[in-house]
Amino acid sequence: MTSPEFRELLRWRAKALNLLVSDAQAIALETYFRLLAQWNSKINLTALPLSKPTDATFDRLLIEPLAAAQFFEDAELRWIDLGSGGGSPALPMKIARPRFQLTMVESKTRKAAFLREATRRLELRDVEIANVRFEALSANRTADLVTARAVRTDSTLFETAAGLLRTGGRLLIFSTTPEALKHSKFVPLPAPSSFAVFHVKHSR
Repeated sequence: MTSPEFRELLRWRAKALNLLVSDAQAIALETYFRLLAQWNSKINLTALPLSKPTDATFDRLLIEPLAAAQFFEDAELRWIDLGSGGGSPALPMKIARPRFQLTMVESKTRKAAFLREATRRLELRDVEIANVRFEALSANRTADLVTARAVRTDSTLFETAAGLLRTGGRLLIFSTTPEALKHSKFVPLPAPSSFAVFHVKHSR
C-alpha cells in the first residue's frame, strides 16, 4: 500500500465517523502503522492483517482510538493505558491528543521495546513505558484517564482502574460487549458500540 493509498483509506474510514484527520496526524499514523507492520513480522503485536489491511484493520487500530479521543480536550491530562501491546489505542490517541501525559503499561519485554521505538520514531513527548504487569503498578499513581483493550474485563481490571483513577476520572474500555462491564465504582456513559466509557463515582 502506497502512502497516498494509506491516507485515502484513513480519511475515508474517518469520514464515516465524521472525524477530521490533519496532514500531520495522517503522516504520524502512517509511520506508526508501518512500524507496527515491520515489528509484527517478528513478534506478535496484532492478529489484524497489516500487509493487506482491511477496513476492520483501520477501524480497530486507528479510527476507534481517534473517535475515543473526541471525548477529551487536548490538555495536560494524566493517562494510563493498560496492556499496551501493539500500541493501539494508546499511540493513535496520543497523536490526536499530544498534551496528554501518557504511561503505557506492558509486561512483555519485547512489546515494551516496540512501544519505546514507536515513541522515539513518532517523537512523542510526555510518554513513559512501564514494563510491568498492570496489577503491579505503584499505588501512588493517580490518573485522570485509564484505557484498556487487550485486557480481560474482570474484577482485577476494574479494581486496578478504580485504584488508579481520581474521583471523576474516566475508564475507557475498547470492547464490543460494554453491557457486560459492571462495577460499583463506575457509571457507564453514552459511547459507540466499539468502546465503553465509564465515569468514576468514587476512588480509593
